[in-house]
Amino acid sequence: MSLRNIAIIAHVDHGKTTLVDKMLQQSGSFRENQRVAERVMDSGDIEKERGITILAKATSVVWKDTRINIVDTPGHADFGGEVERILSMVDGVIVLVDAAEGPMPQTKFVVGKALKIGLKPIVAINKIDRPDGRANEVINEVFDLFAALDATDEQLDFPILYGSGRDGWMAEAPEGPQEDGLAPLFDLVLKHVPEAKVEPGPFRMLGTLLESNPFLGRIITGRIAAGTVKPNQTIKVIDRDGNLVENGRVSKILAFRGIERQPIELGEAGDIVSIAGLVKGSVADTFCDPSVTEAIQAQPIDPPTVTMSFLVNDSPLAGTEGDKVTSRMIRDRLFKEAEGNVTLRIEEADDKDSFFVSGRGELQLSILIETMRREGFELAVSRPRVVFKQDDDGNTLEPVEEVVIDVDEEYSGTVVQKMSERKADMIEMKPSGGNRLRLVFHAPTRGLIGYQSELLTDTRGTAIMNRLFHGYEPYKGELAGRNNGVLISNDQGESVAYALWNLEDRGPMIIDAGVKVYQGMLVGIHTRDNDLEVNVLKGKKLTNIRTTSKDEAVKLTPPVRMTLERSLAWIQDDELVEVTPKSIRLRKRYLDPNERKRLSKVKEA
Repeated sequence: MSLRNIAIIAHVDHGKTTLVDKMLQQSGSFRENQRVAERVMDSGDIEKERGITILAKATSVVWKDTRINIVDTPGHADFGGEVERILSMVDGVIVLVDAAEGPMPQTKFVVGKALKIGLKPIVAINKIDRPDGRANEVINEVFDLFAALDATDEQLDFPILYGSGRDGWMAEAPEGPQEDGLAPLFDLVLKHVPEAKVEPGPFRMLGTLLESNPFLGRIITGRIAAGTVKPNQTIKVIDRDGNLVENGRVSKILAFRGIERQPIELGEAGDIVSIAGLVKGSVADTFCDPSVTEAIQAQPIDPPTVTMSFLVNDSPLAGTEGDKVTSRMIRDRLFKEAEGNVTLRIEEADDKDSFFVSGRGELQLSILIETMRREGFELAVSRPRVVFKQDDDGNTLEPVEEVVIDVDEEYSGTVVQKMSERKADMIEMKPSGGNRLRLVFHAPTRGLIGYQSELLTDTRGTAIMNRLFHGYEPYKGELAGRNNGVLISNDQGESVAYALWNLEDRGPMIIDAGVKVYQGMLVGIHTRDNDLEVNVLKGKKLTNIRTTSKDEAVKLTPPVRMTLERSLAWIQDDELVEVTPKSIRLRKRYLDPNERKRLSKVKEA
């Protein structure tokens, strides 16, 4: 059976995962009456809730006696480390573009990587039924993008299909025919994508994806570059420089057949398979026959740009909600995460109770924290900081991102003003149809931390922001921080509605009544710029004298809701976010007020 390996690349929300669902359905990978989850490829809980793909996943379909392995890739640049490696497994890409939005920054990011390694793209214009669709302009934009990314003449001569992934059809013309379903797409893949490359010689495979399985242990997925592999075969693992990592035996070989992975007896060159049984081999290592000495060339991985401290939770409420609280448990979990996610860097602090976790963006780190709290971990985390570098002359460099914001014209002034406050340089401003503007900026990463929620508030939820790592540039100077101080609880207990009601003129609260608080925990936002210690436990003094006017029931203003992302962006350097399976609390790093005063005096001196 001949083989084709393709990746589907697109921007967030342009419909990759939905299209893969329909491809599986129409190729007969599951029966008409079989119950399958919508967006079957987004299997993680957080992926389903947020509607984004975080981990790349593979599947395969059979069409006209040819097996097509399909890899569904993440669109967010924070998970770009996945994308770069996946492209080395495939021989062609389908670039999926929204008929209204056109190519977006993440499309640019992934397409740039694909063109650079010589893949020939197929362009599919999706969501052609959108009332604001502008298919012809979008094709010109795609062509301009490819040209700007130094595509060869052969790559610029790309075939185009139009259709709707949700309705399950693709055709050579925007109006159809729709009754052929996705057959034109499958046929074009067979015609346009070359057969899987096979090299001569003994077994060699580059590790591309890593996961751990409770039954099989570490499972590494990749494409077999040469030779064959069988269960119980002895193989070795070498790193990028050709040094031996380990010798071992393959316990099981799994291949993607439809939406399930099935054990197979022989993995052949060109196929994408997963092998189990090795304990040390990781992503970017070469898994090969003992006679092989040279490693397969692997893509270098972009550097992390954002770092955070993960600390053991030492608040008075520690251990009351989660069951994984010790530094050893947190350490093991973080190092396990770093094994499968190559873009994460974990360093242990000298005190052994805290860890520095660096990644490609705050979204990647907040998803790691969210995953850990769902697993029962309790921890405290600091505000994200960017990773600075020094150039040869000793000047400080900082990471800068390309930011594209699509916004209604009436809100564009606010966006431009807010971005300039964050030291962003405006590169381009152009209309993008339907009274909307597309603004392009180069902005320092540290100015963008936490800007997403503010942007949505400023534009009534209508703006769409996309970010992409651009490079390191000279330090752009100090940024304005938070203007308000905080209200800090001065005692431990449960908050009382009457006390919160009395404090309302001091500023908005961030906790409800009846919430457990402790000394040093943040309970509200002060209207002034200094911090204030308040008592939220003080109930109303009851006397036996009754007035004629009825005692009014206390009516509280609803508190400001602090989500995980918002909390991480809002806190200052002397504050932490306490994350447990049930709560997100904000606190001062040092809970004792005397210690805080002493440290602030030291700082001033």
